Amino acid sequence: MARRERVVRMSVEQPLWRALTGYRVLTMVYAVLIFLTGRDRYERPWIAVAYLAVLCVWTLATLPKVANAAHCTKRFLATDLAVALTGILLTPLADAHAQSVDGPTLPSIWTAGSVLAFAIKGGWRWAAFASSLVAVANIVERVHPSRDTVHNVVLVWVASIAIGYVVEVARASERTLARALEIEAATRERERLARDIHDSVLQVLAMVQRRGTALGGEAAELGRMAGEQEVALRTLVAGGLTRTSHVSEDAAEGAVVRVVEVDDEPGDAAPVDLRTLLAPRAGARITLADPGVPVPLPGAAARELAAAVGAALDNVRVHAGADARAWILVEDWDDEVVVTVRDDGPGIPEGRLAEAEGEGRMGVALSIRGRLRDLGGTAELISVPGQGTEVELKVPRPPRGARGKAGEK
Repeated sequence: MARRERVVRMSVEQPLWRALTGYRVLTMVYAVLIFLTGRDRYERPWIAVAYLAVLCVWTLATLPKVANAAHCTKRFLATDLAVALTGILLTPLADAHAQSVDGPTLPSIWTAGSVLAFAIKGGWRWAAFASSLVAVANIVERVHPSRDTVHNVVLVWVASIAIGYVVEVARASERTLARALEIEAATRERERLARDIHDSVLQVLAMVQRRGTALGGEAAELGRMAGEQEVALRTLVAGGLTRTSHVSEDAAEGAVVRVVEVDDEPGDAAPVDLRTLLAPRAGARITLADPGVPVPLPGAAARELAAAVGAALDNVRVHAGADARAWILVEDWDDEVVVTVRDDGPGIPEGRLAEAEGEGRMGVALSIRGRLRDLGGTAELISVPGQGTEVELKVPRPPRGARGKAGEK
């Protein structure tokens, strides 16, 4: 089977960077319009023109710098904040009445974009630092700050810190979610391997143990060793390992989970008649009853369902005895395929399945229920002591188009 790596990225920050990019452009245009509409009051308009020209060039040239966290370096943030502070402090030179009439500064609300970049990049502490410098610059520029000036300074300070804090919480949440997704992916992979091992290695070891014990002598020692290895392997399968989460080095990409998936074989998507996979299971003590017409399922789903039926029959042979009879009933409905495996054995004592799982015996949990869960179906087991066991396997029906093609085959 081919293996490929699927990368799942989660980022709350990236929309914030896109919004910041638009905000800087819009506020740049706003600062220019503020100057044009009130240019008559400027005693030294050439200072305002020179500064706004630099502001426009700087804003447009640095748009890539605010595209994501990787490009937004500390050097850029420092220079960007210096541009904003310089504009605030130059305002009285260009407009001497700005201090008395509480007019807008040269960069106007563009300054908030510089502070927000600090917040998104470094969190609330960086935001507090940048907004505090802006507050000091506004107070120095006003000399005697008015109520509106104090209000605006506090608003920028609180808003930037709040956004920085939200970004930090979002990053922590992304990493937690990444860890949860990776644990889930590792668990599903471990269960898939456990099913394969249970269907082959563990059953062989269990058979060697039973036969060795029955034969006695040196074979009994071989059986004992096989039993020890079976227990060790079951413990390893039940415990398993999970990898550490992969967190992106680029904070703009958010948390990253790399999941190694097993691709199906090229023919696994092609519809397969389920009856052809179940027919070899029939025998002297196993009766197969099917609809008499093709029961098409995607190849991978059909093989997994047939393997689950095989696991149920193995349980009949092991636990009900070699003389037990079993019946397989296949039902093909419009929305699902139902396969029922019933035997006439002694049944399963209440609580035995939970006890078996605690011992690392995952035949029902993994080989049957695990397979059906991965297919989006269900596996229901009904057992009455002295009256046998019935396992009902349900798999969702694929679209009718796929079903028709399989029927033609």
